[in-house]
Amino acid sequence: MDEEDTRDYTEPCAQCSDVKWGITDEGKFYCRSCHNVIEKTKEVTTADSFTANTRIFSINRGLRKKTKLEQGREWYVCEGFQFILNLQADAIQALGVCPQFKDEVLCNFWRRYLQKSRQAYTRKPLEDVVRLRKVSESSQSSQSPGGLSSLSESDPEGGQSDENSGLASTSRSRSPLSDDIMSVCSGSVDGRLHRPQRQRAKMLMSMPMTLAFCSMSLLWLRESITLSELLRFVAEGHIPYINVYQSFPEELKLYGKDTHIFRVDSFPSCESVLQHIYNIAAFLDLPRFPEITENCVLHPNVLCVKYLMEANLPDEMHTYTWRVVKKTGMGEEASLTFDPLAKPVIPINYDVKAAAIVIVALKLIFKLDDEFEWSLSNDAESVNIKNKEGVESFNFRKWYKTMKRALDKANEGVEEDLARYMWQCKKPIFYSSKTRSIVVKKKRMVVNLQQQFRKLTGSVPRTPQQPPSSFQFTWDEESQDKPCFHGHSLKAFLKEGAVCEPVNTGYWHTALKQCKKMYCKEHLKLEEPHLPRSYIFVLNLFSFMLKVDSAMLHTEVHQVERLLLKAKAPKNPSVKRRKRVHHLQASFDPMFMS
Repeated sequence: MDEEDTRDYTEPCAQCSDVKWGITDEGKFYCRSCHNVIEKTKEVTTADSFTANTRIFSINRGLRKKTKLEQGREWYVCEGFQFILNLQADAIQALGVCPQFKDEVLCNFWRRYLQKSRQAYTRKPLEDVVRLRKVSESSQSSQSPGGLSSLSESDPEGGQSDENSGLASTSRSRSPLSDDIMSVCSGSVDGRLHRPQRQRAKMLMSMPMTLAFCSMSLLWLRESITLSELLRFVAEGHIPYINVYQSFPEELKLYGKDTHIFRVDSFPSCESVLQHIYNIAAFLDLPRFPEITENCVLHPNVLCVKYLMEANLPDEMHTYTWRVVKKTGMGEEASLTFDPLAKPVIPINYDVKAAAIVIVALKLIFKLDDEFEWSLSNDAESVNIKNKEGVESFNFRKWYKTMKRALDKANEGVEEDLARYMWQCKKPIFYSSKTRSIVVKKKRMVVNLQQQFRKLTGSVPRTPQQPPSSFQFTWDEESQDKPCFHGHSLKAFLKEGAVCEPVNTGYWHTALKQCKKMYCKEHLKLEEPHLPRSYIFVLNLFSFMLKVDSAMLHTEVHQVERLLLKAKAPKNPSVKRRKRVHHLQASFDPMFMS
């Protein structure tokens, strides 16, 4: 090997004048006669030395038999999802949840799902899997040993032998999946079964369902991590989700249909994961979940305190949110506890419900009609000028400017992070054995071009990943850019001599007619041109905090207002009252708050 690397260097040695060069372990040239080491080193060709004029030669070593590791082993899609759930459970436990989360709750849900779907722990496995495995084994036995060359490389119409034609016709009569079997290869045994229609019909696993299993387990243990917070941790990279299949063991060869099952190009929405939770719970016939009591962190009174702190609102606001919860009955255990067997099953999104209660409390005090809140801000300024040494009165205008700057900066950061997000994994994926060489070659060219581009432009240091936190906004009392309003007073907005009765005597709301859909996005689009800008800003602020759609939060505000007006309305309302509550501007006396 040394002779090949040193044959082009013909300079004589400076001490003995011989031309007998060797290479040391450090890669330097030395004279074999006198053992003199010189400064010349071995030339190593790397990807960094790639230039446009470089010619690359390859030697064809002929066909060779693939090893067992390259062929992979026989595996099922549920094994891949079990590996992903294990990684996600470890990441969630690292956040400080209950130790029973993984082994006692999530594992039991997963075993029950495998048994109910007849993928494992059953004597009657899924018929399609059995037929598909028989067809795959018979087709592989009829082929020459070529490793990943599967049925996709054969031509079912005219390019195969009579024996293979008879096999194809037999497989068509056995299973309706034979078209996919004969056209698309898959690394897993049952990868061809996972089509969108069959996933909905037979509750086959998908990537968003892994988060649904995790969220359902957290809900069973009544942990503080809500669904919106879980999805935010996924987007920040604290919980593996995007390109998680690149962590699969080498034995699990992923290609063909498997890439469409485990590869995702976007983060799931809160509505979709919530729907998966209810579908899975109904499919597993789960009993009633543990009660959500007032001491539980998922109770609206506790969550409202959290969102009041993050939204930089005064602490006294909790008195009004508590009274809204009490008056509407939203704090009762029967309405908060998840029961999959109840009919009809009503989706419970605890964080969105708590944010809607805070917004309703803001409307009760400040009205948020683009007029009344600004007049109250002028009154608060005059009070603060007269009382400089006492507790400062809450100023809605200053709060709005502070939160507007923080929200704009946070939105810019999210857009930059989303633009820099690497949706493509480092490990190349291919959809068939024919395209494997092409994909690997393209991936190698992309890596070389990226390295050359970094050398020309200079490497930009990446900001380190921030540790996970329950709060996206932090406030400091001494900071000028992020002033804290937690200790400010609301006495300037109360009637004289009243304890909790605000100066505002009116309450506006939109049409409270319930849509057929659970969360109607068109409802907000039609009403948004007529809604006050202050209300839209508050809606967008909490939507950003929860990472949910504004229409979803707007619909939840409607639900709270409907319960509030129903609690205030008399037993036998008049026709005039019925019509008035559907107007855009409706008078509502908040005397019930006292």
